[in-house]
Amino acid sequence: MAAQNIFYSDPDRTDPKTLQFELIGKMGGRILVYKSYRDQHFICSFDQNMRLLDKIKLPMEGSRLLSTDFLVYPDFAWFFYQYYYRGTVIAAALKIDPSGNPVGKEILMDSTQRTSFSSTNKIYSIINSEDKQQIMLFKINTSNDRRHILTTCLFNKELTLQKRSVLPVEMPQSNDFLSEFTLFNDGEMACIRASGTSSNDNINKVTLIFKDPLWDALSMGELEIKGVYLDDIRVRADNINKHYVVTSFFSKMRRGNIDGLYYAVWDKTKHTEVLHATSLFSEELRADAKGDGSIKTAFNDFYINQVTLRRDGGFILSAESVYTSTRGGNLNRWDYLYGSPFRMPTDYFLWRSPVGFYPWGYNGMFNTTNFTRYYAENIIVLSYDPTGKLEWSNVVRKSQFDDNSDDMIGFGLVNTGNQLHFLFNAYEKRIQILSDQSITSEGQLLRNPTFKNLDKGFEFMPRYAKQVGLRQVIVPCQYRGFICFAKIDF
Repeated sequence: MAAQNIFYSDPDRTDPKTLQFELIGKMGGRILVYKSYRDQHFICSFDQNMRLLDKIKLPMEGSRLLSTDFLVYPDFAWFFYQYYYRGTVIAAALKIDPSGNPVGKEILMDSTQRTSFSSTNKIYSIINSEDKQQIMLFKINTSNDRRHILTTCLFNKELTLQKRSVLPVEMPQSNDFLSEFTLFNDGEMACIRASGTSSNDNINKVTLIFKDPLWDALSMGELEIKGVYLDDIRVRADNINKHYVVTSFFSKMRRGNIDGLYYAVWDKTKHTEVLHATSLFSEELRADAKGDGSIKTAFNDFYINQVTLRRDGGFILSAESVYTSTRGGNLNRWDYLYGSPFRMPTDYFLWRSPVGFYPWGYNGMFNTTNFTRYYAENIIVLSYDPTGKLEWSNVVRKSQFDDNSDDMIGFGLVNTGNQLHFLFNAYEKRIQILSDQSITSEGQLLRNPTFKNLDKGFEFMPRYAKQVGLRQVIVPCQYRGFICFAKIDF
């Protein structure tokens, strides 16, 4: 295998310590990065050697943005954001060209008038279909525990509104919640309504909820769950096989140890469940995956990171062992209200929306009032056939921790087609280096050569890495307290 090459951007010494950023992607041969601090917003463009070409100031000066999202196409990108203005939360979009310049005026997508609302809380979430031809903006009003109000706005690629719907969703139990929103290529939205006996307990009932693209109607289908309790559910739209794929860890007992993986397939055309299966983790797999704990509790700190669907209907699942400790003792998965402590879901007053990206500095790097230690350990990779049978498994071994921040720990995933590359920081002779271990499509683990051009002083943040090409990834890093960016070519 050829060695990798790394190109670094120069630190921008005008950036403040409270800088927030988001990697946009690559357009027209340029790498685009969004930066913001307070009410100033910029798009920075870099060439292939990560030399700064332009720093464009965006025309929303004076606005504190509540959230940001980007959707990149070959010749332009959509910049989605929301902000609070005179008692109203506004969801809007701005078109960005390959040079980072805004094109046209702000596009208003939706708005919500609020009289009692914190100006730091977001309301809307946005999702897109796999082919990026369908875009959906939505919000959920949870003021009534037994009836949530779901508002959806479906747009096409040009952000022309196709359908706006306001629909009640019955919540039979007070602890029911909606999550895992996904969008099919034809514009159909799906999510789950999960039920548990309490707000931080196992899930014992899952209902799939579907929203037709052009009708004000919801349809529902209940998954068959018998004798198991689910935890950390994921839903993926399989556009090739016209299925929805549901995966989740499960335990045989309420609040028990994680015993295996639950897998269900919902046929979109027939509107019925066509398969459900449970796969127990073997003693050998548990022994391979466990860190310092016992075999029985080996998977209790694992959370699903990504589910990669295959064309034949099978899938590859990666999960990471993550947990935190605070003064007074360790926390466990029952202390985290919505799953992994690194996911940081939003749960605001009357509105709830899925997890979004939270940029550098949000997780408490500058908060010294409470001591929290973040841990990120082994990664388990599991390959399943279309029937839910385990084909192979492997473990990427690592042991990481950091205090009051999870920015430098965790991993970035790069899919090069024939391999899945796992990028993470590791210590060798008391020096932190960026490691690359990959797993082939047959499950073989490869420890790749050390990266070339690992300049001293650069600390990588691989968990925020973004793949911008088949064999190209951008990784944020820190140099003497300043944020810069590294482009890695495999």
